[in-house]
Amino acid sequence: MAEPPPYDVLIIGGGPAGLSAALNLGRSMARVLVADADRPRNAATLNSHGFLTRDGVPPHELRRLAREELAAYPTVEVRSRFRVSSLTRAEAGFTAAIGRREPTEVVSARSVLLATGLRETLPDVPNLRGFYGMSLFSCAACDAWELRGRRLALIGESADLADRARLIARWTESLTVFTNGADAVTTAEEAELTAVGVAVERHPITELIGDRGRLEAVRLGEDRTIALDGGFVRPEWEADLSFLHGFSPDVDGAGHLLTDRSGRTAVPGLYAAGDVAAPGPQQLIVAAGAGARVAAVIVHDTIGVATAH
Repeated sequence: MAEPPPYDVLIIGGGPAGLSAALNLGRSMARVLVADADRPRNAATLNSHGFLTRDGVPPHELRRLAREELAAYPTVEVRSRFRVSSLTRAEAGFTAAIGRREPTEVVSARSVLLATGLRETLPDVPNLRGFYGMSLFSCAACDAWELRGRRLALIGESADLADRARLIARWTESLTVFTNGADAVTTAEEAELTAVGVAVERHPITELIGDRGRLEAVRLGEDRTIALDGGFVRPEWEADLSFLHGFSPDVDGAGHLLTDRSGRTAVPGLYAAGDVAAPGPQQLIVAAGAGARVAAVIVHDTIGVATAH
């Protein structure tokens, strides 16, 4: 008979979903290892919003507070700047090769929770990174309140750009959509946006103008500029599942992991929570809630107790 794995749950990812799951699993007496590569998607963001009692807290501070709380639970181990280079199925669960730069050890766990978030690719716009997280953001629900009533941009090249423009228009009467030369907005959508006061610019962006992260204008061509006070970008997101070896959980058309309503993937013992699971990017508080929910499901599944989660 195979020896039981040293960990009940391996959590891959140390963002709100993973840390929230670790907290609730620790409180359930589970032996937990959190492997956190410590490369969060919101690293460029100065302040996060919408998290009850922590509105406006820097994301790194939220993570620090969470890790500080986890230190009170002796069955929870957090390894920072540790990445999982491979995850394989084993007789009694899963084995993972982990390490800082290169794998230095193999650990085993009965169950695995993927809370890795998403890999983000920004539109191909010169010097966009210099403004991202300071005056250009990707989440309207997270950051539009601070930009309300100002002259805003929406920069993107995806087919859902018009829908995002309708959402952002809740916070401003001066919104310009920049497709950066892509065929991202149909003629019919442009007519609908124009009717509600949203402008559409289809020319490629040659430069973002501003100082110390504060956007002041967008330059189109050589000499045409549009004055702005900030805005939003629509990145492309994808889940990095390259470390899964020998098995492939189901994903949706966008590459996000498909789960049931309780966070179970199609692979027994493999769960997912947060941005990596469909429908994709969410607010921090939503990801934290998903982590707590899946933690309860894992505990119930482990002992074979029916759950309403």
